[in-house]
Amino acid sequence: MRKLTVRLTVLLTLLAVVTGIGASNAVAAHPSGGPKPTIVLVHGAFADGASWTPVIEQLQQRGFTAVAVANPLRGVRSDVEALDARLASIDGPVVLVGHSYGGAVITNSKARSPMVKALVYVAAFAPAKGEAAADLAGKYPGSTLGETLAPVPLPGGSQDLYIKPSLFRQQFAADVPARQAAVMAGTQRPILDAALAEASGEPAWASVPSWFVLAGADKNIPVKAQRFMADRAGARATVTVEGASHSVAVSRPDTVVRLIVRAAG
Repeated sequence: MRKLTVRLTVLLTLLAVVTGIGASNAVAAHPSGGPKPTIVLVHGAFADGASWTPVIEQLQQRGFTAVAVANPLRGVRSDVEALDARLASIDGPVVLVGHSYGGAVITNSKARSPMVKALVYVAAFAPAKGEAAADLAGKYPGSTLGETLAPVPLPGGSQDLYIKPSLFRQQFAADVPARQAAVMAGTQRPILDAALAEASGEPAWASVPSWFVLAGADKNIPVKAQRFMADRAGARATVTVEGASHSVAVSRPDTVVRLIVRAAG
């Protein structure tokens, strides 16, 4: 009976090693020796969480947990509160990834330390204290967003801003297949006009390492503005994707994922 018990113990041990179900295996999966960080992705204006789909698919294939946060797009402070509430539900280290206006949100996250280990900006705003997204978009010539917007008046005098569907692809997703861009235009979420003019607070990038993906043919945030923000933030790495539209995470997910993985490592 004792011999049978020993044999069973040996077999179970071997099975754990072969199938990778041992507890130590999960830790060893990350180069640092600790658990892999959760990748939290924050979309910007005229998009939704589904805009991260190709990035999330690749991150999951690499063994990461990826979460696309529903960004309310109502204002920097209130959107940060929504992000911080979501971060409070996540255990362990986090890499924050922001696209477009979502970059302003991750820049202002109050839950950034010590849980947030890295910031990744994808064709995104990285404002300094007192700056607004609208200021940075107009810092250098090249943005044509204003002429494509379709405002929708709201009670109280504010406006929701959409991109006109007929102009959506050329403005926002020129390198995305036409059929896919048409779906993106139909599912876009509006941003409150005041959100783009709201001043930023103390920037997270001043104390948290940052990485930047720059979209070379961006018509929302000119690439010169993106490069200025990356240089000012002291980016650990900056990757310029020549010819990429503002929707670089949709059209070039491989490049975006590689930089996120570097930041996570």
